[in-house]
Amino acid sequence: MKVFRAGMALAGLMLAGCQQAPAQAAGGTIEAVNHTRWAINHFSVNGQSGIDIIGPHQGGGGGCCFRAPAQWQPGMTVKIDWETGVHDMEGFPGYADREKYIAWDKKMRSQNKQHTATVPVPDYTGQKTCGITVHFLPCDKVKVTTSCHIYSDPQYPVKEPLSMPEPATCAR
Repeated sequence: MKVFRAGMALAGLMLAGCQQAPAQAAGGTIEAVNHTRWAINHFSVNGQSGIDIIGPHQGGGGGCCFRAPAQWQPGMTVKIDWETGVHDMEGFPGYADREKYIAWDKKMRSQNKQHTATVPVPDYTGQKTCGITVHFLPCDKVKVTTSCHIYSDPQYPVKEPLSMPEPATCAR
């Protein structure tokens, strides 16, 4: 009987600890939709990786995990870090000639650019949340959503087309 009581007391303490943790909405993966002509070599949301390489005009990701707070608050933001680059194997010399490969790799890497943006999290009050999806737009703009709908669903909140032209100049 003493073991049973001790077990119940321990279970009660564990439950009390869980109840004191900050309430969180349903979590999910970190996904992305790339609306640009550049590859997204890698990206992260608040330092959590979204998995690497999303080609131009493609979707991907699948990094774990993003969990939104149970209640949306005005002013909520996430920090997105990403690297863009060329997603083109044109001119790839293979690996046999090391000098040619190193020169090609250096040329490809020279086109990579690092980006950071702090973006607002749209109001999700009264809606189920499912991780986060980052939309990479031309001119290094970013939008995010916690929607459970998929990009092709009419109820999906981000309406930009997958293939967006890059303007000649971007407003800063």
